Amino acid sequence: MWNEMKVKDLMKRKKTSHKGENGFVLVVGGSEDYTGTLVLVGLAALRSGCDLVTVCAPEKVAWAINALSSDLVTKKLPGKYLKSSHLKTVLGMSKKFDVIEIGNGIGLKKETKVFVKKLVKKTKNKLKVIDADAIKLLSLKEIDKAIITPHGLELEILLKNSKIKRKMNEIRKHLKNNVLVIKGATDYIVSKNKITKVKGGNPGMTKAGTGDVLAGLCAGFLAQTGDLFKSAAAASRVSKQIGNILLKKKKGYVFLASDMVKEIKKLR
Repeated sequence: MWNEMKVKDLMKRKKTSHKGENGFVLVVGGSEDYTGTLVLVGLAALRSGCDLVTVCAPEKVAWAINALSSDLVTKKLPGKYLKSSHLKTVLGMSKKFDVIEIGNGIGLKKETKVFVKKLVKKTKNKLKVIDADAIKLLSLKEIDKAIITPHGLELEILLKNSKIKRKMNEIRKHLKNNVLVIKGATDYIVSKNKITKVKGGNPGMTKAGTGDVLAGLCAGFLAQTGDLFKSAAAASRVSKQIGNILLKKKKGYVFLASDMVKEIKKLR
């Protein structure tokens, strides 16, 4: 089980620390219908303690992100959704980043599926977080060095794509060097060699956007530590603790995913 002290240990930094020592995260996603999701991911990653987040997104989405947050840098890609013609630009940028977070709001278009598959293949040696639509577009055999964050339905699709039965022993055999965060009332953090449970949270966390916050926390911790399992467990723990803080503070299930981002600082 992960406690608050272990989470804080991941967020420590040297007094002589300079910009870049605590990790850079590249967020890749978005389409004409989805903007806010990338803001939640990016700000959660920054709140976790990493130094810089840049968002690669279709141009109108990226401009909207700039209007919503002055803390996020954006790379504006032509068009309404991501496709193979953007691959060279994104790959070139990825070399300067410690972690790539992929999938939020990216959509399920055929051209986007090709883009996601090529991006994951060509960054197999780069640490990654795979979330949302990207989970639905990939199989486990295509993913390396990643935290994968599915809810129940996304897990079913991932396993179907991977031609794997929903049995824990079977799943673990095919995980390779990846870590699964199976989201639920109790989160299961699963690697090839170990499993841990993270309990807590509340039903208010079923709201849209809470998974984006979790993905951002995973990416931010991973950029700082380089440890897939510890980062996934810490992100799950922080997410659930924040949900409980907000349930009490708001006196009910009226809190939003954007409220969660603002509360991350309470655990510093």
